Amino acid sequence: MSLAILGVLAVAAIAGLMALGVWQIERRAWKLDLIARVEQRIEAAPVAAPGPSVWPTINADSDDYRRVRASGHFLNNLETLTQAATSFGSGYWVLTPFRTDDGFTVLVNRGFVLPAERDPTARSGTTPEGETVVTGLLRMSEPKGGFLRSNDPAADRWYSRDVAAIAAARGLPVVAPYFIDADPSSGPDAVPRGGLTVISFPNNHLVYALTWFALALMLAGGLAYVVREELRLRRPRIRHDSRRAS
Repeated sequence: MSLAILGVLAVAAIAGLMALGVWQIERRAWKLDLIARVEQRIEAAPVAAPGPSVWPTINADSDDYRRVRASGHFLNNLETLTQAATSFGSGYWVLTPFRTDDGFTVLVNRGFVLPAERDPTARSGTTPEGETVVTGLLRMSEPKGGFLRSNDPAADRWYSRDVAAIAAARGLPVVAPYFIDADPSSGPDAVPRGGLTVISFPNNHLVYALTWFALALMLAGGLAYVVREELRLRRPRIRHDSRRAS
C-alpha cells in the first residue's frame, strides 16, 4: 500500500474518531440537561395524571418521572405481579389498575413484595378500598419484557411493566399508556413497599469522548511519524539521483 493511500485512510480514521468524540460531548450535554429536568420534576408539586386528550403527546423526554396525582379506586382483583429486583432482594412489583374519577384507568405500581408475599392476604399493609388518592411518579411503559425474557401473558408471567399487554390480558378498557410508581402509602414495614423508584442516569460520556480524542491523537502522531520517516529515507535517494543526473 502506498504512503498516499495510507495517509488518506489515516486522515479519514482521525476525522471519524474526532466526530465520535464531539458526539459524546453533545450526548453529555443532553444527559446533564435530562438529569436537571428529572430532578426538577421529582421535587415539583404533583399535577393531575394526564387524561386521554394528551396521551398521544406523552413521551419519556418531557413526562417521565413527573409527579402526578389521581383520585379514584383500585381494582384490587385485577392486580398483576411483574418480576423485580430491589435492595430488598428479588420479588415482584404489584401493579394494580386504578379507575380514576375522570373515567380512565391507569396502572399503579403500588410497590415491591417478596415471593412469600405474592398472596395479598400475606401482606402486612392494608389493601386500599373505596375512594383513594394516589400520588407518585409517571413512568413510561416497558414493552415486550426484560433482558432475554419475553412477557408471557398466557401463562401470566411478566418480566416488565408492559402497560398495553397487561391491560389487554386483564380486559381493561381506556388505559393510560403510562403507569404510576406510587409513593409509600404508610409506615416503613407496610407491604407492598412503595417509593422504591431508582432514578439513575449513567453519565460516562466525558470518559468516552476523551477516549475517542486520545485515539485520534495517537493515530495522528503515528501518521506524522510514518511520514517523517518516509521523508527521511527518501532524502538520500533524492540527493543520489541528483548527483547522477549532473
